[in-house]
Amino acid sequence: MARLLSSNAVLKAIATVPAALSSRNVIGSFYPSGLKYSTSVPGDPDTHEDFRPTNKVQGSDVSLKDVVEQDVKENPVMIYMKGVPDFPQCGFSSLAVRVLKHYNVPLSARNILEDPELKSAVKAFSHWPTFPQIFIKGEFIGGSDLILNMHQNGELKEKLKDIVGSPKLE
Repeated sequence: MARLLSSNAVLKAIATVPAALSSRNVIGSFYPSGLKYSTSVPGDPDTHEDFRPTNKVQGSDVSLKDVVEQDVKENPVMIYMKGVPDFPQCGFSSLAVRVLKHYNVPLSARNILEDPELKSAVKAFSHWPTFPQIFIKGEFIGGSDLILNMHQNGELKEKLKDIVGSPKLE
């Protein structure tokens, strides 16, 4: 059974957290092998260049706009979200994934928290300011609120009906 902590106990617990922890940004990503963290701060001269964040398509002839276009074109259901489908990092992304998984369709996703430039490229591509952003068969659908509304009124079932791997659509 859960116990309610007194405010004094909570304050004592907070006071024991080292001040150094609160002065550094810690970014975490979920991988099948576990969580991996980076404590590097972009633009921090004390961060060794081996540990500075890099653009994953840097050095190639492919722009982030091309990456987004290719993602949307080649994946029947594409979601740009905070986190990954197995470990969403915000409630809206979690809701969108739960609704889409209900239909048992192949779901492709990119974590926009790993690359701020990708986040900007997706916003420019869709002309939509918030995340998650869901594309179905190359068409921008919207965010979790729109997906939920489409699910509730039956539109989503109709839109996903011819995507392979969707036996739950009965």
